[in-house]
Amino acid sequence: MLSRTADNLYWMSRYVERAESLARILEATQRLSALPVDYGGSTNEWESAVATAGCTASFYTVHEEATQETVIDYLVFSDQNPSSIRNCFRLARSNGRAVRTALTGEMWDALNGAWLELKDLDSRGILKGEELGRFLGWVKSMSLRVDGSAYRTMLRNDIYWFSRLGVFLERADNTARILDVKYHVLLPEIERVGGGLDYYQWSAVLRAVSAMTSYHWVYRDSLKPWLVADLLILNAQMPRSLAACYGNVGLYLDNLARAYGMQGPSQKLARSMRAKLGNAKIDDIFQSGLHEFIVDFIGTNNRLGAAISEQYLT
Repeated sequence: MLSRTADNLYWMSRYVERAESLARILEATQRLSALPVDYGGSTNEWESAVATAGCTASFYTVHEEATQETVIDYLVFSDQNPSSIRNCFRLARSNGRAVRTALTGEMWDALNGAWLELKDLDSRGILKGEELGRFLGWVKSMSLRVDGSAYRTMLRNDIYWFSRLGVFLERADNTARILDVKYHVLLPEIERVGGGLDYYQWSAVLRAVSAMTSYHWVYRDSLKPWLVADLLILNAQMPRSLAACYGNVGLYLDNLARAYGMQGPSQKLARSMRAKLGNAKIDDIFQSGLHEFIVDFIGTNNRLGAAISEQYLT
C-alpha cells in the first residue's frame, strides 16, 4: 500500500473519533453546567472543556473568556480551530475521498452524508438547550455509523488495520485527557474530594465515555475516584479504557508487521505500553500520582503516533 493511502485512512478515522470525543466532552460539560447552584464551585466547567480538548492556548487567541457560547462556537464550528467538530468531519471526508476506491460504499456514504448534513446546519440554532443536546447526539450517531460500516463491511486487511489504528490511538488520547482534566483541573481546591460536586463530576466523566452502566456492573459500588480510574485505565473489558485501546493498537500493528514482513519502533513502543498497563495496579498509580501517570501516557501515545507516521505514513 502507498504510504499516502495509509496516511489518509489513518487520519480519516482519527478525525471521526475526535469529533465524537468532542461531542462527548461538550455533553458532559453541559450536564455539569446545569447542576444546581448548591453543587457549584469556583471552577468554570466550560473552561475545563477547552482544557480537555487540548486547545486552551489557541482558544484564548480567538476568545477572551470561556463561556457556553464561545466554547461551543470554537469546539463545534470555528474554522480557526483545526480540530473543531466541523473541521474534523470536513477533514475526515477529504481523507476518505482521497482513498474512495479503498472504502466500501456504505462507509463512504456514512462519511459523505455526515459532512453534507453538517454543512447545511445553522450554527446559531444549536447553541443552547435541547437543540445542542440533539446535535451532540447526532454527532455521536454519525461516528457510530462510520465505525459500524467499517466494522461490518471492510475486508480485514491493511486498509482496515490502518483505519482502526487511527480510531484507537485517538480514543486512548481522549480518554486520558478526560481523566486528567477531571482529576487535576476540574475540582476546585476548596471542594472536598468525595463531596457532592466531586460525585457529579465523576458521574459526568463516566457518562462522557458511556461507562456509567459498566461501572456499576463491574464494581457494584458507589462512585469512587480510584475505581473510575481503574475502569478507564486498566480494565480491558471497557472498550474506551487505555488498556483496551492499546490491546487493539498492538493487535493491528502486529497484523501489519506480519503482512509486511518487518517490525519496527511502533511495534516495540506499543508492546511496552501494553505491558505497562497490564502490570499496573491502580493503588500504585494513585500513590505515584494519577496526573503524572496520565501525562506520561499521553506523551508515549504521541510518540507512538510519530513512530507510526515515520514507519508507515511518510
